[in-house]
Amino acid sequence: MTDVHPSASFSATLRVRLENRPGTFGRLAEAIGDAGGLLGAIDLVQVERGAKIRDVTVLAGDAGHMEQIAAAVRGVSGIEVLNVSDRTFLMHLGGKIEIALKTPLKTRDDLSMAYTPGVARVSLAIAEEPAKAWNLTIKQNTIAVVSDGTAVLGLGDVGPEAALPVMEGKAMLFKEFGGVDAFPICLATKDADEIVATVKAIAPVFGGVNLEDISAPRCFEIEERLREELDIPVFHDDQHGTAIVTLAALINALQVVEKRPEELRVVVTGVGAAGVAVTKMLLAAGVSDVVGCDREGAVYSGRPGLTPVKAAFAAVTNPRGVRGSADDALGGADVFIGVSQPGAVTADAIRSMADGAIVFAMANPTPEVPPEEIADMAAVIGTGRSDYPNQINNVLAFPGIFRGALDVRATEITAGMGLAAAEAIAAAVKPDELEADYVIPSVFNRDVAPAVAAAVAHAAQEAGVARRLARSAQPA
Repeated sequence: MTDVHPSASFSATLRVRLENRPGTFGRLAEAIGDAGGLLGAIDLVQVERGAKIRDVTVLAGDAGHMEQIAAAVRGVSGIEVLNVSDRTFLMHLGGKIEIALKTPLKTRDDLSMAYTPGVARVSLAIAEEPAKAWNLTIKQNTIAVVSDGTAVLGLGDVGPEAALPVMEGKAMLFKEFGGVDAFPICLATKDADEIVATVKAIAPVFGGVNLEDISAPRCFEIEERLREELDIPVFHDDQHGTAIVTLAALINALQVVEKRPEELRVVVTGVGAAGVAVTKMLLAAGVSDVVGCDREGAVYSGRPGLTPVKAAFAAVTNPRGVRGSADDALGGADVFIGVSQPGAVTADAIRSMADGAIVFAMANPTPEVPPEEIADMAAVIGTGRSDYPNQINNVLAFPGIFRGALDVRATEITAGMGLAAAEAIAAAVKPDELEADYVIPSVFNRDVAPAVAAAVAHAAQEAGVARRLARSAQPA
């Protein structure tokens, strides 16, 4: 029996033929349970003479565990396994998104207005006044989800084709939670100049650009250049989305432990895209003592071999000059934020933190330190996983952020817009709901994206980067 944690991400439908004898299905269920699987839906497919064919859904912990469960079922007398279908792969067959028409094409009149000759008049209107593209094309509600496939999830450099299912998934989340049309753009180049040039070349189609899964340090340069050279929002979600949701969770966690940002000692493991952005967001929110740690330990000014990005990071962090490992840095700390890898810190180090410790171990799928090992050591624990309390998930941020930016046709996403988004996410947890196991709203809380959108739109107007008023602020 395996000790992995079963979930829908590793689930299968087993089509089985069961002899029509008492106890046969009981033996099937027992075999699944003994193999560590969770039994889900059971559907009758067909009745034969002396047998029934059923589809049985089973949750496993990983691909190997799925095979173990199927093998266990095959070993049961009176049961024949006809097929094993991986439900995750089935969901991806043919891709997960499609283009749909907003207006029907049923008559010659429809065609003449949607395409030639009528469309020529629309094209000429836009040629005379390019800003009309916002009203007369998909630009007003469309985001490019751009990746080069170099830092996909925890998989690393898997290439643009392998990145495509992830970017499709991102597009689904944009549509489902923000009502934003997004399209995956996976580029067959790792060259920063080529990526910048390509995104600039396709920018006329889109109202914003979401950069995704581009490895550091190139992601910093690419985002900075595109922000300077485009007049539409450019947002690297791995950086800023993570930072925004982390701050939202921290705002509420501090209420639980009754601490203030300016009092905190914070340790961050991972000084890549997410770690740098999280730290900047914390500093903007009033935290002054942040120690970042990489594989070599604490990052400090003057440490040999620092990259330019880490040298700049060191210049604004670690005011006490902490040195040593991440475990060493955690002694007396109030907050641990992990955006790194499993095993980055130990349970003993968490035990050495201050009273009322807050731990956000966000490496996914395996946290930096197992939550089960520190349950009695930390006051608040958050992870990146949906099967633990306090899931710190970027989907709480980016759909609403781009919804708000598109609503006011923002030229950029400012730091103030990010702070407004974090505060809106935090406020979605009502005071009477707030507790250690609920400091961040569910990703399925449908009130979050509209609240974030409204806050971001307002912040854009306050910052002077909005080209029009938000819909709610426009005169009747």
